[in-house]
Formats: sequence, C-alpha cells, structure tokens
Amino acid sequence: MSKESVTQEIKTLFGKIVVYEEVIAAVAGFAAEECYGLVGMASRKISDGVARLLNRENIARGIQVSIREEELVIELNVIVGYGVKISEVAGNVIERVRYCVESMTGLKVALVNVKVQSVRYAE
Repeated sequence: MSKESVTQEIKTLFGKIVVYEEVIAAVAGFAAEECYGLVGMASRKISDGVARLLNRENIARGIQVSIREEELVIELNVIVGYGVKISEVAGNVIERVRYCVESMTGLKVALVNVKVQSVRYAE
C-alpha cells in the first residue's frame, strides 16, 4: 500500500463515512476467495518469477485499489487451480468482487482487473 491511502467519503444526513483502501481491498479479497477455482491471492510484486500465495491475514496485499472519476478501480493478483478454465474463474471473480464491494460499501466499482500470477494444484 502506498503512503497516502486512498479513501472514499460518503456524506449522509447525519455526517460522513470514510472508507479506507485497506477495507475495500479486504472486502474484495474475501469475496474473491469464495470463487470456485481460485487457490488464493498472490503478492503484487513477483520476485524471482515465482508467485507467492498470501495467507488470509495478508489478503489485501494482493489487491490494489484506486479511484478514477469518483469510481473504484480494483486490481487483483490471483493464483488459480490447475485444470479450471481461467477465463471462467476470472469472470466469476470480477462479478463477485464488484457485487460485494458495491453492496457492502455503497461505492460504485468502475473496473475490476484480474491478473493471474500462477496456476497451482488446489490442495
């Protein structure tokens, strides 16, 4: 995550709600993990050409959130299971992440990008 965390403010009749990048990333990560065919999240930085599987405590590290014209852009780095159709898994992840982030935060998601970092046997 960058030094300046992206935040989104929602103004209501009673005050304002501030949603931080880490919260959006966590919601997106947990939503993605529910999708069939996904082994887990990968680190955003690939060192030595090997994608490292992140544990649940670090799930947001594999996700980048930015704001473009008042809408969210979410980029996920994932590891898929061997033998599944990658385009189907990515499509399911995109739909699930968009739905969960929009319904849980009330923020509009403009784009969800899925980067498949590796293919592994699901254990």
